[in-house]
Amino acid sequence: MNIFEDGGGGMDVLHIYQNNYLIVLAFLLLGILLPVVALFLARLLRPHKPSKAKYTTYESGNEPIDDARVQFNVRYYMFALMFVIFDIETVFLYPWAVAYDKLGIFALIEMLIFVFMLLVGLIYAWKKKVLKWI
Repeated sequence: MNIFEDGGGGMDVLHIYQNNYLIVLAFLLLGILLPVVALFLARLLRPHKPSKAKYTTYESGNEPIDDARVQFNVRYYMFALMFVIFDIETVFLYPWAVAYDKLGIFALIEMLIFVFMLLVGLIYAWKKKVLKWI
């Protein structure tokens, strides 16, 4: 008697595992093959007429008049980061609010700690005048 056979159809278990690996392998091959084929076909089918004008910088249809490296005030970046942080907060709050009845008191306490930490961060940012628009 083989270790994969138990006399009652134990060979089916081996086939199920092999099928799972084959499915993963098929998705992996498709995930690699489709983008490579698409990029190759795009390269073959695209028009290729290089010219000097195509390699110049383009700025809304106008010729660039100054250096493209312009310094921005760091407050714009800070304001954007604060927006992203509080936007992600809503992403975490929504599933919790939908499943609130099933989660119980433990999840309520965890969410209160999470909101409190965000509130501390908001107060800190407010004190540092990060939220003040120029």
